[in-house]
Order: sequence, then C-alpha cells, then structure tokens
Amino acid sequence: MGIMNKMVNGLSGNLNEVSPESLQQEYGAYFMEGETVYTGFQLIRDVVIFTNKRIVTFDKQGTTGKKMRVSSIYLSAVIHVSAETAGFGMDDSQVDIEYIDSPYYKASGGVSVAKRTFEFPKKYNIQPLYQYLQQIAYNNHESLNQ
Repeated sequence: MGIMNKMVNGLSGNLNEVSPESLQQEYGAYFMEGETVYTGFQLIRDVVIFTNKRIVTFDKQGTTGKKMRVSSIYLSAVIHVSAETAGFGMDDSQVDIEYIDSPYYKASGGVSVAKRTFEFPKKYNIQPLYQYLQQIAYNNHESLNQ
C-alpha cells in the first residue's frame, strides 16, 4: 500500500495491517513470555496488536511519539464480538468487542463490561480476525457459565 493510501486510511480512522515480524521487532519488549503476534495494525502512529494472550494498544503521544501509553485487553475477558462488513461507497468494516473490565470475572455483585471498536479499510477481509475473536468469546462464555 502506498504512503498516500496509508495516510488517507489513517485520517479516516482505518487501521492498516502490519506484518507480525515488524510488530515483534518493534514492540516485542512489551510482550509477555510465550506471547506471539496473531495480527496487528497501525493507524498513523498508533498500533493495535492481537496476540495469543491479549489485544495490546500503543498510543504514541507528543510531537516525537517517544511518549507512549500501552494498554491491554486480555483475551480471557472478551465475552462478545460483532462485525460489520463494508458496503458500497465509503463504508468501512469494523469489529466490536465487549469485554469484562472488572478484576473478578465471577463476582457475586456483577461485573462491569466495556466495549471497543476497531475500524478497517474496505479492502481488508475481517472474517479471519472475527472468527479468531469469536472463538475466544465463545470459549470464555462457556467457561464463565459452567
């Protein structure tokens, strides 16, 4: 993808796919032992990486981008996934995840849930990512409701 297409996608809020090798090289110091990259995306300077253990976001801040906020959504907390495919015109694809953001998943007083949306360019096939996350959500749902 050319630099102009990356910029247009970035300005419109779309994530561009980055190779797992590049992500491992640049962000590997932030990974846990045994953590491997499934896929990852970049939005201008910000990055989201889907691994075998979590979804990691890197929010580069400031003029130089040296300051960075790193946050995680553990895959064990993902409880619902939905997807919207691109249509005609300027429509983009998106994947929405809902996850438990309270520390105790089986709390007797209930748990709190958060939602996060990831937008992708029209040309990106979101089906493999959706299937990956959906299988995780299903397994978590089964485990939590035993």
